[in-house]
Amino acid sequence: METVRPTGVEKFSEAELASLREELLHSSLDSWQAADVISHYLTVRGYGVSNKAARTTASRLEVEGYSVERMQEEFEKLAQVM
Repeated sequence: METVRPTGVEKFSEAELASLREELLHSSLDSWQAADVISHYLTVRGYGVSNKAARTTASRLEVEGYSVERMQEEFEKLAQVM
């Protein structure tokens, strides 16, 4: 019998990520403000977030254009289960 181990990887809803992406793209935020929005998004879902890591992620996403797939990858790394 094979044991299935949880991966510990959170899959965020594509629809929610798309909505967040639109908010980030159309709100003219700088990377610090975008980091606050990202932190809030993850915090209300029960995750802890390092402010420094959120700023790094926001800057990286800003450069790469906020694709939903890239956001998923970044948030999986960023989110810390509380």
